[in-house]
Parts: sequence; C-alpha cells; structure tokens
Amino acid sequence: MGDVKILGTGAYVPDRIVSNDEVAVAAGVDDDWISSRTMIRERRWAANHQATSDLAAAAARVAMESAGITVDQLSVIVVATSTPDRPQPPAAAYVQELLGAPAAAAFDVNAVCSGMVFALTAAEGILVRRGGYALVIGADVYSRILNPVDRKTVILFGDGAGAVVLGTTGKGSIVRHIALHTFGDRSGLIEVPAGGSRLPLSQSGIEDGLFYFAMDGRGVRGFVAEHLPQLVSQFLCEAGVTPEDISHFVPHQANGVMLDGLFSELDFPHAIMHRTLENYGNTGAASIPITLDMAARSGAFHPGDLILVAGFGGGMAAGLALIEW
Repeated sequence: MGDVKILGTGAYVPDRIVSNDEVAVAAGVDDDWISSRTMIRERRWAANHQATSDLAAAAARVAMESAGITVDQLSVIVVATSTPDRPQPPAAAYVQELLGAPAAAAFDVNAVCSGMVFALTAAEGILVRRGGYALVIGADVYSRILNPVDRKTVILFGDGAGAVVLGTTGKGSIVRHIALHTFGDRSGLIEVPAGGSRLPLSQSGIEDGLFYFAMDGRGVRGFVAEHLPQLVSQFLCEAGVTPEDISHFVPHQANGVMLDGLFSELDFPHAIMHRTLENYGNTGAASIPITLDMAARSGAFHPGDLILVAGFGGGMAAGLALIEW
C-alpha cells in the first residue's frame, strides 16, 4: 500500500457576515481595537438552523468533488470538532447520514484547534490498515458558546468547516510526517468549564456563565511563544528537512498579530504564510483545512512544494504536519 495522500480539499463558511462593529458593542470595544490586536475584520456565524454537522457535510461534498470520489468509496469519516451538534452522538454520525455514506465508519476527534492534525493522524492509520478513502473534516460553530460581553473571546471566533479526502492510490499530495503533542498541565488556559461530568448542567452554572467558552489569552500567547518554535525545529529535524526547504506555512488562524510574531520567530526564508482570519476569524478545528483549501484553489501551491501545517490550542495541544504538494 502506498503513501497516504491528500486527493482533494474543500471548505464551507456560513452566509452570515458578522462585522467587528457588530461584536464590538456588547464587548465594550470598537473596530479599531479589534483589528489592531487581531487583524480580524469580520467573521461568519452559522444560521439558526445550522449545526456543526451541516457545515461539515457541506465542506465534505466540495472535497469529494475535488478528489473525484463518491460517498460509497469512503472507508471512514473523521470529524475534528469541539462544538459537536450534541454531547452524544458524535457529529460524524450526523455527517455520515447527511452524506448518505452508511458503509463508512464515523467518529469525532476533540483536540480543539489542533484537531484537524490529530484527525489526519487517526485517518492515516486506518487507511494504512484498510485502504480505501477517508474523509477528514475540521468543523466548529463557536458562535453558540461565546459570551457576548467577553472581549477576549467573542471578537475572535467564527464558524466554518474544511475537509480533505485522503487515499493511498492515485495522484495527490503526500503527507510526509506528522507529530502530535499535548501539555495537559496547561489545560486550564482554554476551556468550557461546565457541561461535562466535572460540572454537569445546572441553573447556577448557566447563571454564572460557566457554559461559555473561556480563554486566558495572555497564557495562550505565552504557550505558543514558549513551545511552538522548539516543537517546529524538532519536527523539521525528524522529517529530514530544513527551514529553507519550507515553501508554505499554514497555521491555525488564532490571531493575526500573534501569527506574524510566530512566523518571524520561525524564520522560514523562502516560505509564504497563508491567512484567512481577516475574513473568517478563528474557526477552531476548521481554520487549517479552510486555509489549506483556499490557498490550493488560489494556485499558491506547486508540485514539490513543502507545506508545514501547524495547529495549536486547547489541551493545550499542538499538531504539526508536513505535506509535499
């Protein structure tokens, strides 16, 4: 069985455009405050009738069309999300139903904003054993768990989905190396405090805002500055490449100012960093596949280019992947 390849990409974002002005009012800031600190100008939020699985299925259809496969060829569907439709069952089960792919095993992966890379790893291992094709989707609807008065979070997040089709046959982009890391001692930096077995549903939890997404922004920036450059250096060494070999950098779309600082620290002399956060904000697990798809469709990637994908976020977790286009 050959290398696992990316055979097609796809993305979907909701129609509703939410400007900085719209989120700024309740948060007590303004457009200049948001854009100067994040580089985000607007984001998309799901319609009332849309859940995570709806966005995921829409992105999946685009990816399958790009790959030239049909649903009956799928062996597995993996959805990376931290905002599933419901606590149970997995969002992937709903995606399977929406796509009409009953032969495909379907499950979720929750590694928050690093989820897409973790999901790629899971799907890759299944394909090596089973063959066929895998649909790997990153999808999140953060707008449903944001506190409208919390300026640390509500200004950052948007909704969306991105997908890739993996296979071991045909022409495609080779996934050359993947590395996954989790720093559980930093798990309190990003969380939804209530709603699980630790703090189950309660009226007091609702009144105290414990079901909203919460983030220590300063702590997250410190985590990225402390760990990402070292992890990337280690990863490139393991993969047998140098910073000079990297043509493209596709990071999780956390914050534009932070990404500029990280990219400068990484010092890739020949690489282009790709960003979509200006128009879509931070879309969680969807941000990497959305950005990968849009860069691919723009013609930015050329045969032989090496693409470094870097996810980081809640857990705290980091996932790195090297793709040869």
